[in-house]
Amino acid sequence: MTQNQPVQAATTSQAPKRPLASSLRGMKAGIPGVIVCLVGALASFVGAQFLPGVSALLIAIILGAVWRNIASVPAILKPGITFSSKKLLRTGIILLGFQLSLSTIADLGFGVIFLIVAAVAITFFATLWVGQLMGIGLAQRLLIASGFSICGAAAVAATEGTTKAAEEEVATAIGLVVLFGTLMIPTVPFLGGLLGMEDEPLGMWIGASTHEVAQVVAAGGAVSASALAVAVTVKLARVITLAPIIAGIAVYMRRSGRAVGDKKPPIVPLFVVGFVAAMLLRTLDFIPAGVLDVVEIIQVLLLAAAMFALGLGVHLRSLFKVGFKPVLLGLVSTVVILVVSYVGVVFFAGS
Repeated sequence: MTQNQPVQAATTSQAPKRPLASSLRGMKAGIPGVIVCLVGALASFVGAQFLPGVSALLIAIILGAVWRNIASVPAILKPGITFSSKKLLRTGIILLGFQLSLSTIADLGFGVIFLIVAAVAITFFATLWVGQLMGIGLAQRLLIASGFSICGAAAVAATEGTTKAAEEEVATAIGLVVLFGTLMIPTVPFLGGLLGMEDEPLGMWIGASTHEVAQVVAAGGAVSASALAVAVTVKLARVITLAPIIAGIAVYMRRSGRAVGDKKPPIVPLFVVGFVAAMLLRTLDFIPAGVLDVVEIIQVLLLAAAMFALGLGVHLRSLFKVGFKPVLLGLVSTVVILVVSYVGVVFFAGS
């Protein structure tokens, strides 16, 4: 017994070093992939400067998807790609909160705020319900519902961290967001013209219905400067709903015991807390404008890196293999948010 004690002590003293060494090895393994994603983000950011109305995030998704579908992704990059699609994304979402001021949202008026909440809530729950009738799994339904009702790929990725969805389900949801959101860029302004809508109400409709912030910018900019300003403000108000919806999903997954393994998702994910804190700091006007400008650039680069990483997971051949049901659900979800938001604009926004 006595002879074994020094051996046990030595083993015990060495044990804490192993997780640290393993963690350092993991960080080192992720460096190449993170660098590639950041380079993709930088290229997207520069490209956006030469393409008015097109966001770096949209360019990043497309670049990543093009790479994934015309060439293989080296295995050495995969740890860093995973890190970028999760950690960099969540950091970017936190920084996104610094762009949102509750006072600006309040200035929209009760009617527009009601329109936003109704459009998000009805689309989210209608998508879940229709998806259930179609026999689509819960994780896939939640990913599509959040992406189509809130803010596109960023919402999909945020939901993935709570639902523990499979990689192909995340890729499918992102692919559908890119597909239908891109189709909405010319469609919503065209429909607005047919319906005789003025620029500001049309901007509200674009902001309340179009999936990605980048797609909102492209569609609003195609109408007029005033439509663009209203569209972006309404869209950013939709982004605020990301916090309560992700928190609600986490609570549901926790209480229903649907988490993978023994680890249950937190009641409120840490990045959601950070997002809300950043939004409150912006609302209280504590941060100088110059600092906010720098934070916005960092936020765009981080989200673009995450979108590039997510784009690398969009394999069109795999998307076609999932069958028509998720595609049909994406179409239904798009039609629902278009109709609900249009009715809201007509009755609550003074159109």
